Amino acid sequence: MSKPVLILNGPNLNKLGTRQPEIYGHATLKDVEEMCQKRAEVRGLEISFHQSNSEAEIIDWIHDGIEGCSGIIINPAAFTHTSVAILDALNIISQPIIELHISNPHKRESFRRVSYITYAATASICGLGVNGYPIAVDAMADMLDAKRP
Repeated sequence: MSKPVLILNGPNLNKLGTRQPEIYGHATLKDVEEMCQKRAEVRGLEISFHQSNSEAEIIDWIHDGIEGCSGIIINPAAFTHTSVAILDALNIISQPIIELHISNPHKRESFRRVSYITYAATASICGLGVNGYPIAVDAMADMLDAKRP
């Protein structure tokens, strides 16, 4: 059995569905997890889905993934713009990394246009709402398939 793809979600994403629905929509994080699980099953992937408001916990999951995952899909939320520590942890990873954002940070406040995570990401998806998640699962499956002999 292959190693799971980690799907990591940063601060305040546990409030999806109620937090600024005009930006983030009405789907909950549980809805997003179910979308990812369904897409992963179709693509033959196992996922491990997590959310934390703690930078340290996200870093611990990344560290666990060094040997324990096939790839990482990460929506670091506000940590995108502030966390060199998450960047440093992701730079240890040799597996594919997809940076994901529900909104398009380039169309928002200027401070949101800077992403430390981009420096480690293999690819980025933004501005597609929660529909970006199953697209990221598909993209990860395609990247992993391309690596197979």
